Amino acid sequence: MNRPSEQERLCKEYGVEFTPALPTMKVGIARNVREGLSPLNGLRHPPSADTTGWYIWAGETLSVEDDFFVPLHVSHLHEWRPEAVRFLGLPPGWRFLMAKGHEDVWFDPNLLTTV
Repeated sequence: MNRPSEQERLCKEYGVEFTPALPTMKVGIARNVREGLSPLNGLRHPPSADTTGWYIWAGETLSVEDDFFVPLHVSHLHEWRPEAVRFLGLPPGWRFLMAKGHEDVWFDPNLLTTV
C-alpha cells in the first residue's frame, strides 16, 4: 500500500481534493523566492496548458510588474524553496503564507473567477 505524500496529507487536513502539480508543469515564481525573504506566499488559479496555476513569491508585496514572475518547472521548485513543495497539491482557489513560526492556508474564491 502506498503511503500518502506530504501534499496528500495536507489536502486531507483541510478536507480538499488532492490536485497534483505534475513535475513537468510550471509554476509562476518570483525571483525573490531564492533570496529566502519572508513571508513565502502562494496562490493557485485554475491550471492552463502546461501551467499548474500556482504563483509563488516572497516578501510583503505582490508586484504587478510584467516580469515579476518567471516560469519554473515543478521539478525544480525544491531547489528554490523546498518548503513550498508541500502546498502544491492544494486545488485551485487555495493560498498559503509561511513565515518563521507561522503558517496559514485558506480558500480564496476570487482566484476562481475569470477577469
